[in-house]
Amino acid sequence: MSKVRHVLGISGGKDSAALAIYMKSNYPEINIEYYTSDTGKELDETYKLIENLEIFLGKKIVRLRAFKDSPESPFDHRLKMVGGYLPSQTVRWCTKSLKLDVFEEFVGDDPVISYVGIRGDENREGYISRKANIQSIFPFRKNIWSEDVVSKLLSNSNIDLICSIADEVIPKNRVARFKSILEMPITLSFDRSQKLSQLFDLGIIEFNELVFKYLKTTSYPLGRESNFALLRDENDLKIEDIFKILNESGVGVPGYYNEIPFEIDGKKSTYYRSRSGCFFCFYQRKIEWVWLYEQHPEKFKLAMEYEKDGYTWNDDESLAELSKVERIKEIKESYIEREKKAKKPSSKFLLDILAESDSEGCASCFT
Repeated sequence: MSKVRHVLGISGGKDSAALAIYMKSNYPEINIEYYTSDTGKELDETYKLIENLEIFLGKKIVRLRAFKDSPESPFDHRLKMVGGYLPSQTVRWCTKSLKLDVFEEFVGDDPVISYVGIRGDENREGYISRKANIQSIFPFRKNIWSEDVVSKLLSNSNIDLICSIADEVIPKNRVARFKSILEMPITLSFDRSQKLSQLFDLGIIEFNELVFKYLKTTSYPLGRESNFALLRDENDLKIEDIFKILNESGVGVPGYYNEIPFEIDGKKSTYYRSRSGCFFCFYQRKIEWVWLYEQHPEKFKLAMEYEKDGYTWNDDESLAELSKVERIKEIKESYIEREKKAKKPSSKFLLDILAESDSEGCASCFT
């Protein structure tokens, strides 16, 4: 029987970097393999972050590259294969071909625990592999389990099994209360999220022990392990916790998050990039395209060169149109107006924007 592998992907974003630091600091006994999927089109700040992480972790981060025998970058190679059709929010071939496929090739058929940096203040699940040998765990969340595990555990057809497991793992003075909730079937008026919330209120650690014991009746990779240190982790980390982890570790926040001041017609503000990923990512906001144009003009020029034959990064305008003087002025003014409406005296606007942007896009690229 193959040994269970523990892996953690570094996207170049704040959350996956902070998760690597968190796991190294809190669970050094877990032998984690760190990897990153290189598209060949990342910002220099991404590569710098990976170097800093390697120093902190004391081990190499494995570089995965699609089409590794090609003389071209993975992105350019795949772009030719699809006839120059640029990726978009509806056709994200870049994520699948350059990130997910190489990851699944990297782990092969080995049983794998994949640690994902989805935070407690995010309402998304992240990447869940369809391969049965890969199980995702979310250490930053109160609920470390993936949706598929929770769905099976709390299925009405499993009530008798889970109650019998509760008798084994829940302390005798608390098991009756747990079972009273476990025995309640999921209905239209009592859904899975409500049932899960009530179980968490009774005890996160006890619930985790219940899940772990249940996994031993399944083919999930974690069911093969004799113990799992994260069962006693009750943390629920938010975006401000992520920045604290990065700064206190010495690894630092990726450079593209740094706010850069600008002024337009006497109105002052700041801009920055809110996500990792390729420098021409179609998920970035218009103000981020302006940031790229002004802070990395050589990258913006390269992004422009991909636009041809009706293919553009933005559905409503080309980069040639976006980079016109009057259009940049318009984008900046619109951004300042939105900032005024969104900004509250007690809030840190950068954290607010980053939290909002995390709800859009692909977790494999931006986490």
